[in-house]
Amino acid sequence: MNNPLLETSGLRKTFGALVATDGVDFDVREGETHAVIGPNGAGKTTFIKQLSGELRPDAGRVRFAGEDITALPSQKRSRRGLARSFQITSIYREFSALDNVALAVQAHAGHSFRFWKPARQDARLVDPALQVLHSIGLDRRKDTLAAELSHGEQRQLEIAMALATRPRLLLLDEPVAGMGTDESARMVEFLATLKGTKTIVLVEHDMDAVFSLADRISVLVYGRIIATGTPAEIRANAEVRAAYLGEDL
Repeated sequence: MNNPLLETSGLRKTFGALVATDGVDFDVREGETHAVIGPNGAGKTTFIKQLSGELRPDAGRVRFAGEDITALPSQKRSRRGLARSFQITSIYREFSALDNVALAVQAHAGHSFRFWKPARQDARLVDPALQVLHSIGLDRRKDTLAAELSHGEQRQLEIAMALATRPRLLLLDEPVAGMGTDESARMVEFLATLKGTKTIVLVEHDMDAVFSLADRISVLVYGRIIATGTPAEIRANAEVRAAYLGEDL
């Protein structure tokens, strides 16, 4: 777990007078779960959008697997092995759970055929989609419309779609957002099964989830990383506690 898979140097993004990210140096090592936490407005969403390619930084560089990908759009980063889940669930609500994951398989493989009924029966799509649904515990819900799934199941489905692209790195943007206690616990339990097998950047407000999952944590405040360390080191960091101003760490 020593080689950085993803690195940023001097990453900066402004919106008028607002400095969203301000010289961010960051790395995530192969096989590591690296969490990014910070108060509301700290720049976390802007940062993850710069990692995924949705936002081009004003300055700084992003490197993935040794390649400078700063200028690459999100779809080309996806081809190289970056996959992102969103803070707000992004699924095809009118399609079944299986259809959603099969679409992700299709998009990643670059199949030219359209997604209609005969394509749903194509083993190249269905078999890997079923494997991913089984791994995430949604195989029994494969024929259920995404709109009819619970909120927690929809978040699971979105992560299943990301996993279907066979990523080298997962960017998870608040995977337990809006979940109840039981759903949150199930999601954390599932994400724990990915530790060591997937490289993960985790942006999350739920501190219980962060401290149970992360190998390292970086704290972002006003666009700057003020501390990076193990969960124990972050808990003990006085500057981090002061920056949160009483928030529950």
